[in-house]
Amino acid sequence: MDHSTQQRLHWWQTRWFVAIVALLSAVPLLWPDIPPLLDLPGHMGRYRVQQMAGTGQAPWFADWYNFDWSLIGNLGVDLLVWLFEPLFGLEPTVKLIALAIPPLTAVGLLWIAREVHGRIPATALFALPIVYSFPLHFGFANFALSMALALNAFALWLRLGRQERFVLRGVLFVPIGALIWLTHTFGWGTLGVLAASAELIREHDRRKNWFAAAVHAGLHCLVLAPPAILMLLWRSGGHVGGQTADWFNWRAKMLWLTMTLRDRWQLYDLGSVAVFYLVLFKGVRDPNIGYSRNLGLSALFLIAVYIFLPRIVFGSAYADMRLVPYLFGICLIALRPKPGVSMRHAATLAAIGMAIFVGRIGATTASFLLYDRDYDRELQALDHLPIGARLITFVGETCYNEWKMTRLQHLPGIALERRLAYANDQWSMAGGQLLTVRYTAAKGFAHDPSEIVTDVKCPREYWRPIAGALYKFPREAFDYVWLIRPPAYDRRLEQGLIPVWRNGRSALFRIDHRVPRPSLTWSDLGNRPFARPKRRPAILRRT
Repeated sequence: MDHSTQQRLHWWQTRWFVAIVALLSAVPLLWPDIPPLLDLPGHMGRYRVQQMAGTGQAPWFADWYNFDWSLIGNLGVDLLVWLFEPLFGLEPTVKLIALAIPPLTAVGLLWIAREVHGRIPATALFALPIVYSFPLHFGFANFALSMALALNAFALWLRLGRQERFVLRGVLFVPIGALIWLTHTFGWGTLGVLAASAELIREHDRRKNWFAAAVHAGLHCLVLAPPAILMLLWRSGGHVGGQTADWFNWRAKMLWLTMTLRDRWQLYDLGSVAVFYLVLFKGVRDPNIGYSRNLGLSALFLIAVYIFLPRIVFGSAYADMRLVPYLFGICLIALRPKPGVSMRHAATLAAIGMAIFVGRIGATTASFLLYDRDYDRELQALDHLPIGARLITFVGETCYNEWKMTRLQHLPGIALERRLAYANDQWSMAGGQLLTVRYTAAKGFAHDPSEIVTDVKCPREYWRPIAGALYKFPREAFDYVWLIRPPAYDRRLEQGLIPVWRNGRSALFRIDHRVPRPSLTWSDLGNRPFARPKRRPAILRRT
């Protein structure tokens, strides 16, 4: 150990500090019984089908869904639920997994900073708010888990490289790369980009020749390549669906750079992102702060990936958006005080960074408590729903891209998870997930996004107006209708629907199949299902 590493550690460089940060990262998710992450309730419905597939406990599932295990790069939480649900139950298992993601992300960032700089620089603390980024709020659970694992794997890659234990690293990273790919392909790809850039710098420092460095870096990274074969097999199957589209959508890419911490309070979230830019700008302008060549090149590689990555990859939306928080994270931990900088100045930076992180944790905790209250209020309807009900759900939405999302869009998945009822919010894309929908009687109301309804027809969206949805859904295919904060509608559309629970605008109805649907025309409904919204519509599609 050199003299510099024997000097006294400062508070932000100790293991105790890393442990405290990890614990703080978990705080927002401690209270909610269901993590209020937009897509997660829908995934929980799939996990319930997964756990009961082949057991005979809910034979009606076979009439509604196909569930087939297959080797795809999107199985992280699914496999963990399969392993631990018998021990803890489904909802506690999902909560524990969600609880682990922010601490793993925080530890990964700080560990990388420690390996690159020798110690955790004060500026690294400004990266910590990304542990609750927009992709996590959106409920991209497998993705977020894979990225947390990829950050820690990259730190281990750097450590073993620093120790020149290349054989051990090669042996370890064949299974590590495969496991991260299995969790989610994105994490494996990010790990490959980070490892390649780090090896390129390390080899160049040894050989002083970029071509030779690139060749040797490529050889070192071959241990991460085997999942590429699995990916080719996965995506070449004739059953695989999903398009890759929306390249170079510059307007969207610029917006993603402002939405990194999007949650509930727009000004606060935007101000927090502005701090990222301020710190990064300070790193360019301040003579006391510099960038690591290692992580600087990693950041440039990730920027290139972000530029060329389309919005939709294999049918999965927001592919480029998901990368943004981690791009910020790598850029921020690349910063470090230059030698000779006053430690008082560094301590001030660390205190400011920690204060911002604690503030974000406090705001996210308050936000999650409010979302949890909304969940508890709406889920009271399930107390009045029989097991195995053929349920159709309509969740109110608007045509505008409001900063605060209701996070109720996939609450129907909880009806599937808790009451084994039909949920029309499930995604159905062959090869993208293990579950596909087969309930043909539901017609165009079988799967996502049929659960989302609006006041008027939204441009560039598949969502239906509430009037059209209530009028047209095939009543013979369902027994119950669950309305979750729907827009206003003509109450004549409730003909044949017997209310069994109401709470404000939300309601649960039992369908009386002896009563015909209402005899109404679009003229009776004021043509509102086809009207254009008066306000500016969302410029980005949510599906």
